[in-house]
Amino acid sequence: MKKKKMILAIFLATGVILQAQDRLTQYQVRNAIDVRTPIMNDSINPKGEKYATKMLLQTPVVLDLPDAPTQTLTVDTTGFLKLTKAEKDSKIYLLKTQIRADRFVKGKLKVTSPVRWEAFIDGVSKHKKENVEDSITSASSHEIAISLEPERDYEITFKLLSTSEDKAIPTLKSEFIKDKKFKDITCILDPNAKKRFALDNTVYGNKVIAVSISPSGKYLLTRYWNNHSAKRSRIYCELTDLKSGKVILENVKDGMRWMPKSDKLYYTATASSGNDVLTFDPATLQEETILKGIPEQNFTWSPTEEYLIYYPYEEGEKETGNLRRIVSPADRIPNTRGRSFLAKYNIIDGVSERLTYGNHSTYLQDISPDGRYLIYSTSRENITQRPYSLSSLYLVDLETLKVDTLFHEERFLGGAKYSPDGKKLLLTASPEAFGGIGKNCGNHPIANDYDTQAFIMDLATRKMEPITKDFNPTVSLLQWNRGDGCIYFNTDDGDCKNIYRYSPKSNEFEKLNLETDVTGSFTLAENNPWIAAYIGQSDHNTGVAYLYDMKKKTSRLLADPMKPILEKIELGKTEPWNFTASDGTVITGKMCLPPNFDPNKKYPMIVYYYGGTTPTTRGISSPYCAQLFASRDYVVYVIQPSGTIGFGQEFSARHVNAWGKRTADDIIEGTKQFCKAHPFVDEKRIGCIGASYGGFMTQYLQTQTDIFAAAVSHAGISNVTSYWGEGYWGYGYNSIAAADSYPWNNPELFTKQGSLFNADKINTPLLLLHGTVDTNVPIGESIQLFNALKILGKTVEFITVDGENHFISDYDKRIKWHNSIMAWFARWLQERPEWWNEMYPERHL
Repeated sequence: MKKKKMILAIFLATGVILQAQDRLTQYQVRNAIDVRTPIMNDSINPKGEKYATKMLLQTPVVLDLPDAPTQTLTVDTTGFLKLTKAEKDSKIYLLKTQIRADRFVKGKLKVTSPVRWEAFIDGVSKHKKENVEDSITSASSHEIAISLEPERDYEITFKLLSTSEDKAIPTLKSEFIKDKKFKDITCILDPNAKKRFALDNTVYGNKVIAVSISPSGKYLLTRYWNNHSAKRSRIYCELTDLKSGKVILENVKDGMRWMPKSDKLYYTATASSGNDVLTFDPATLQEETILKGIPEQNFTWSPTEEYLIYYPYEEGEKETGNLRRIVSPADRIPNTRGRSFLAKYNIIDGVSERLTYGNHSTYLQDISPDGRYLIYSTSRENITQRPYSLSSLYLVDLETLKVDTLFHEERFLGGAKYSPDGKKLLLTASPEAFGGIGKNCGNHPIANDYDTQAFIMDLATRKMEPITKDFNPTVSLLQWNRGDGCIYFNTDDGDCKNIYRYSPKSNEFEKLNLETDVTGSFTLAENNPWIAAYIGQSDHNTGVAYLYDMKKKTSRLLADPMKPILEKIELGKTEPWNFTASDGTVITGKMCLPPNFDPNKKYPMIVYYYGGTTPTTRGISSPYCAQLFASRDYVVYVIQPSGTIGFGQEFSARHVNAWGKRTADDIIEGTKQFCKAHPFVDEKRIGCIGASYGGFMTQYLQTQTDIFAAAVSHAGISNVTSYWGEGYWGYGYNSIAAADSYPWNNPELFTKQGSLFNADKINTPLLLLHGTVDTNVPIGESIQLFNALKILGKTVEFITVDGENHFISDYDKRIKWHNSIMAWFARWLQERPEWWNEMYPERHL
């Protein structure tokens, strides 16, 4: 008996409440705030109200003041927390705690206090008591209805008012009384408990979003985004002297950029006519207007700072009346009839010279280091042959306007950048470009066009060299640095985004030793390549900025503004988990374990996979991130199946003309092997989820296997043929995913691989979610499958998100969308249907 009492005392001391106990026992209490009665200039206010003491309760107080001194106080044996009564004037006390339930629960928060108080949940006022009693009576207790989502932390704040006129001392007792059917659900009520990762943490908080080093490497511009809520955020910039580490300015004007040659920042300001260009010198902290009345359009500085290239835009021909003729597939997409061109603004004489004219848009690719030449491209539709466009690349001598055609109507062409000496070009393109000289996809006849490759072209000889043919990561160009002559690439490298340096002299790639798994921004000084700055994230942090020493190959932390928030959250442990598929291919992935993981328990599992042909990268900023699912007590398995870029051309080419064939096999085999290797997974409670192409995979998987107990498809494709023909980009995506295949020459691919034509094979409870104005994957894709499964008598639910496109951008809607997903999984994987039933009660139509 003594031992049992001791255990109970330990639970109470730590703030953990057993199933039979619902009392809040501990609070973080802020030091009392003195408030005084206002001066009475008049007896009534504009509303005709006489002053009353209760109005002091309305005194604005910051509920979550970061540096406010607090102490943790524990209630007495009767459940009351007693505070000091105001001797003169009045005092306001703030008491905070938090509550988390392991399952969905409904109940009432019963609050007892003789003084006036107001209760807040997650900062929102829920109830006020404006009367005062001389002692505890039945009138001192009020109840607040409350519903708790599973494994979500709710912050409860009480604002107590004690006046010198009160006879009772300020005391507070609060209890969570669960509704009868939820009486056995465990709750944690502890103001100091570690929190769970939540949807808010993927969006809100302070993060570094960009870094930029000046041309000489002397200064750094760091851009922050402090996102407080859906309608309240702040973007600000800091300017730092890199040698001393001193912050020169803490609030630099947003929108400033470095000049290409000098260590000055520039920005534009609206003038009486056109725009003015102003510069800011970090050395003198002085501003100067250097250009007046330039065209009000975006522009690019020449490397020599002698002229600007800007982009005149011409509206396309508009249809009148209620009928519109669609000229081409692309003509369905808004604003595609407009055209952009190039013009040169000469700084010396202020003359704008039109450089390009015609029926097709022209795009600046790069300007030569000496400023004499520029490279531009054009593209015209070629709907009878994939990729449905032909691109041309031109070199222009700006002194003579003589044009040299580098490529004319080439297929699969990408971008172009000059070498530092201006003698070569770095080209990015599909493996299929330039006659396939960069193609290396094994026995697959067609490469994956999303697996971007890099080529170096000698302008004198026009000789082409494919430099990434044997390099597995997928590349995008960052910079060809004039200081060290090396080319820097951002890459999709497995489930990471790494920075690689390529030496044209040695033909070797070197991965930079950075601290981030997913590098989102990397900047290197043009003339001092020995120092760089970058930002990124991992599965345990986000928006972190570092300086990188190229010689020492070490990083120094610059800023980690999300750390104070993340330190209060208990994240799940993540680690790689790979397996060897039946054909011998190593399929990579990772697992994320729930917080407070117990290897002796059995857990439900959620399987997630890529949503296109890009890998699922590490990180905590996506609404599909593993930590978010793990926070609800799921083991999460993220797999990088066949078809993903970033693992080499042969691997990515498996995506072409497959529509799930090989990919589904990897997911099914990987899930089975994962379960065998991890006995803590309950094989009967496995769910899967994907969006876009991943939504297609969710649907298609259910036609191939019954290993999943629940499935979620967001914006999924059920009928490859209708997606190909109806979505804005369906035919374009299929030019890669179904290259050279069409419903008339390969009908089996367009039907057999879709879930609609195999709907009778689906036995898994399936949740379909779709934005009503999705232009990428039209909502009809979910409608068709929903109708089919309903007719077949299968278990299916269909949730539409009004006014949303392919991604749920409205945050309030995203919360409900996310909760629908988690409630669906709770229903089928945790045998907890209450949350789903609360959100979507049965309709007898």
